[in-house]
Amino acid sequence: MPELYRANPKDGVAWITGASTGIGRALALRLAAEGYTVAATARDAERLSSLSEEASIINRNIISFPCDVTDQEQMAKTVAEIERAAGKIVLAVFNAGCYFPTRGDRLDALNILNTFDINLFGTVYGLVPVVDFMRARGRGHIVFIGSASSYFGWPSAAAYSASKAALATMAEALKYDFDKMNIRLQVLNPGFIDTPLTEKYSFYMPGLMSVDDASARMARSLRTGGFESSFPRRFTLILKALNILPFSLRYRLVRKLTGWEMRPLAKARKPRR
Repeated sequence: MPELYRANPKDGVAWITGASTGIGRALALRLAAEGYTVAATARDAERLSSLSEEASIINRNIISFPCDVTDQEQMAKTVAEIERAAGKIVLAVFNAGCYFPTRGDRLDALNILNTFDINLFGTVYGLVPVVDFMRARGRGHIVFIGSASSYFGWPSAAAYSASKAALATMAEALKYDFDKMNIRLQVLNPGFIDTPLTEKYSFYMPGLMSVDDASARMARSLRTGGFESSFPRRFTLILKALNILPFSLRYRLVRKLTGWEMRPLAKARKPRR
């Protein structure tokens, strides 16, 4: 079987969702420095504009395409507009994501729905139209930004961990057909990155990385990595080892390591009648 296509700046455009802040912004600047024309998508048009301006100062090419990833029709139009105005999308990085604390003692259906709407369906709505363009050209490269939290459930991350696990499983299933279409599919599973997202976490975060370090690891994975890449390596290897333990043992260890066994329950709400 011939080697799958791997994106190259000479071939076309890199498209990144969730590019206005955090890891998406850092990765956009890094890929632009590698020679890509970068199409940057996020809801915040003002921040996207400042990203484009920052890139232009250092002679990099980042073009903003504001869009809400949860709007299916708008996402399809954005993909078509990028292809028309910027060039062929050879690399699509689905990075847009959110984290809403989701605890069993303070369940909120909206938190769970919004998490899946952005993290999972926000990827699907861009994936469907971009695959059509890539398949027509006979090559492409797609990246899902997952999370090391997808290996098993973490306290207060019921929605987030589940949405990222869904992305990983979807990618595994799609790879069988994507390989036949010469579309490389990768899942990048970082640990904790110092971004506005992790500021919402209420527990100790081992191996916390800066966005610059994380974007460098991601860019390297795009150039040389396989289907799944995770980092920082020592931290994610520990998580993978925990994942093969019997559930009862892993559960006890995670409760202890996160300090969750000492946390009091939130005050109970009155049931709706």
